Amino acid sequence: MIRTLPRSPLYITGYRIYILLFYIFLIMPLITICVLAFNDSNFIALPWMGFSLDWFFANTDERLGLFKDPDLLLSVWTSLQTGFLVALFSTIVGTIAALLFENEKFRLKGLLYFLALSPLVIPGVVLGISILLSATNAGIYLEETFGIDIEILAPSFWLVVIGQFSFCSTFVMLLVGARLKKFDPVLEEAALSLRATKLQVIWLITIPFLRSAIIGAFVVAFLISFSNFNTTIFLVGSDPTLPVDLYSRIKFSSTPVLNAVSFMIVSFITLSAMVNFAMNRNRE
Repeated sequence: MIRTLPRSPLYITGYRIYILLFYIFLIMPLITICVLAFNDSNFIALPWMGFSLDWFFANTDERLGLFKDPDLLLSVWTSLQTGFLVALFSTIVGTIAALLFENEKFRLKGLLYFLALSPLVIPGVVLGISILLSATNAGIYLEETFGIDIEILAPSFWLVVIGQFSFCSTFVMLLVGARLKKFDPVLEEAALSLRATKLQVIWLITIPFLRSAIIGAFVVAFLISFSNFNTTIFLVGSDPTLPVDLYSRIKFSSTPVLNAVSFMIVSFITLSAMVNFAMNRNRE
């Protein structure tokens, strides 16, 4: 809405109704699935049968809660480990890439920047299949030629980390690069004129300026990794991540424990977003 233009009461009313319906469309499914996590019913949907915490803590033959299901908890732990490692590696590499692409003397800058963005335009299914085939063929070649068996080239935990890192680092690069656009290079020139080394300038001036963007990029990379399914499904080994485990469960049977898992994920993401917002606001 352009505030300087005249607006009729009908336009203002229609605009407010549109905004209201838009947010209802976004939020209502999340609210519904969170409420149904406490439904005292053996079915995943309505009707409402009363309040219950069984789908979190029950340990019976009929009902097995989230915190009493060792396989489900293992998949959550696997997703947490994967998300942390992917976010850590992506933040380091993505931040370095953002710094490199801001250097005007960086050779083949345009071509390499295009290649860095390519994982974002390639469908996750295609990316997962290509990584799986490349890793498998490389592993077979090394084993047949040199007798070397590299486990990470087979579907496994580390192959999932590599696959998710391939596109999460691009998100980090874009987020940190956007913040870097606001950086005043005069600060670096002043530090260099005072005989600071380039490493000191980056560590003491550039990185502190980018701290909020780096933390935000870490959180975004973690959340993307934690919820990724399209790429992970082709690379996962014997220990599935949470999205893959939920997919395998819902194919055969669906209980409100899936709502309980969704409630925990929504709560975790909301809390992470609020903490990140509060930290950035305090720094500003």
